[in-house]
Amino acid sequence: MMSGFFSRALSLVVLGVAALVMPAAQAAPFDTLDPVQPTDSPGKVEVLEFFAYTCPHCAKIEPLVEKWRKTLPDTVVFKGVPVAFNASMKDLQKLYYALDALGRLDLHATVFKAIHENGEKLFTADEITDWIVTQGVDRQAFTDVFNSFGVETKIKRATELAKAYRIDGTPSFAIGGQYVTSPSHTGSYQGAIDETDTLVKKVLAAQK
Repeated sequence: MMSGFFSRALSLVVLGVAALVMPAAQAAPFDTLDPVQPTDSPGKVEVLEFFAYTCPHCAKIEPLVEKWRKTLPDTVVFKGVPVAFNASMKDLQKLYYALDALGRLDLHATVFKAIHENGEKLFTADEITDWIVTQGVDRQAFTDVFNSFGVETKIKRATELAKAYRIDGTPSFAIGGQYVTSPSHTGSYQGAIDETDTLVKKVLAAQK
């Protein structure tokens, strides 16, 4: 019989794999949202990356995302949105928003590396906190933010966004409240980045 840990890990990997399988009937490299979703960045094009730290595809695409982000103009706002497909993933959502609040998103890629390359078990609050201390973050400061009302509010917002954008796999990218693309749409990691870039330019051009 599978242990609870391996059973949970397998279910998360299956969700990640599902995000990269390109449906045979899928023709367009993106979905058009109807209705268009309002964004939190008025006057700018907002790009949302829906991801999960446990998703192997999110880990693989992260270096490409980071490289692409550096090319974005000031008229584009990029935001990460951690999603939870089940309750066991909530603490990793909290980790992302705690890092954001502490100004330590420089550790974002390190979290992926810890889980997917180093085999760290970062599923519970205690495991996450013990690990984050090894990265030079103060335990009490992290715990206070991790359990704060502000982080809880952001998690609720992330859940609302995932529902509004009909996100059922990660990684997925939402552009300007109008389009959603992903490796499952384009068939590759770089293809998803390229399509996101194309859609950003499309929305920017429409605003002129």
